[in-house]
Amino acid sequence: MNQPIRRLSMVVAVMFVLLLASSTWIQVLDAGDINDRPGNRRTQLESYARERGQILVDGKPIAISKETDDDLQWQRTYPEPTLYSHITGFYSFTYGAGGGIEQASDGLLSGQDDQLFYDRITGAIAGREPTGASLELTIDPAVQKAADDALGDQAGAVVAMDPRTGEILAMVSHPSYDPSPLASHDPNVEQDAWERLQEDPSNPMVNRAIGGNLYPPGSVFKIITAAAALEDGEWTEDSQIPGPATLDLPQTSADLPNSHPGACGPGGEVSLAVALQDSCNTAFGWLGMEIGGKDLRDQAQSFGFGQDLDVPMSVTPSTIPSDLNEPQEAQVGIGQYDVRVTPLQVAMASSAVANDGVVMKPHLIESVLGSDLSTLDETKPEELSTAMSSDSADQLNDMMQLVVEKGTGTAAAVPGTSVAGKTGTAEQGEGQPPHAWFTGFAPADNPKVAVAVVVEDGGRAGNEAYGGAVAGPISAAVMKAALEE
Repeated sequence: MNQPIRRLSMVVAVMFVLLLASSTWIQVLDAGDINDRPGNRRTQLESYARERGQILVDGKPIAISKETDDDLQWQRTYPEPTLYSHITGFYSFTYGAGGGIEQASDGLLSGQDDQLFYDRITGAIAGREPTGASLELTIDPAVQKAADDALGDQAGAVVAMDPRTGEILAMVSHPSYDPSPLASHDPNVEQDAWERLQEDPSNPMVNRAIGGNLYPPGSVFKIITAAAALEDGEWTEDSQIPGPATLDLPQTSADLPNSHPGACGPGGEVSLAVALQDSCNTAFGWLGMEIGGKDLRDQAQSFGFGQDLDVPMSVTPSTIPSDLNEPQEAQVGIGQYDVRVTPLQVAMASSAVANDGVVMKPHLIESVLGSDLSTLDETKPEELSTAMSSDSADQLNDMMQLVVEKGTGTAAAVPGTSVAGKTGTAEQGEGQPPHAWFTGFAPADNPKVAVAVVVEDGGRAGNEAYGGAVAGPISAAVMKAALEE
């Protein structure tokens, strides 16, 4: 064999080895990634060849797959689409599983999760068609409906929890959207719906309860500041602290005024309890500086700030800034400056006070059901952290009851039961209406529900909004529905 032929043979051999290696890589090592690509039509068709698990609330489906006579075989439908859209998310042939439980628990719903291995085996032995798992949620349908109705056409969010277990009883975000067109088998319908939702400036697909652009909490953060003061040991609910008409801030020519004219008490002093009752800015600004930025931050973190949570949807961590100077400490003490929160985090703060200082891990999934509807797994209540001692929680509970009995939160009262709460009117920028907040729990002496409400831009009240007047009645409607169950 002459030299040119040998060289050609070597080139052919190398090319053959490279072809074999690349084929092996694609078919074996890279197969998983290729299968997982959203645009892989073969994988998508395979997923539509089996029934996707249901999402259930009180045993009734809020997401279910129905047989069709087209090549996709199963059609995802949503019986109450806008009421539960941010909980369910959507399941689309073109856009995949998006948002909500559909995305966060796709492995369970599709039947591919390792947790379902034995269910798949027993199903095959019994001759059952393969299906995904169904998920029973913790949502209370009456509470969810009450939250949705009470928030109405206002942008914002409502979260209701059982403070004893962390079960999420309601999660509402407005504006909402209809996931049904995204689940259409007509690609034109899917695309039109997707483009409309993406171009909508109100961002209806964002779940404001757990993510998006987080909110300044305003005075609902005073729960955290009060907890830090009580935990410090220097103050009790009866301690007298400065509450002047205007707090002189060091290092700056700016002052911190109250939201109402005058001082918060006789001689410019007020008890810690009355300061919370009347939402005294100057008292809590003074406390912020006395407690200090590090201790405020540590206290917020003990309530869950900064923690990565999933419910199972991922929750954007609430934040509190570090390296604060004294004026910033005063602003943080009243929930302003760069403090940012989700409504879920605010509900967790109220839940901790209600639950003797213990924060329970919030969750939406109550149980995982197999193809024969047998229970494969149940979520057990889990402690996330201890935010404060039970003594501090008892004092803060008493103080929050005063807010609703004769303070800024009287509009949140629920006839026939005791309510503990805190209002908030959060500034968000010059010329912009404030966000209106309320958070609390009931019954105050045996808490069964904790609620957080935020109404963006003051809702219908606009620049004239106050947290108690705007968000308080929404909370009352939600608590009433929860306590009637």
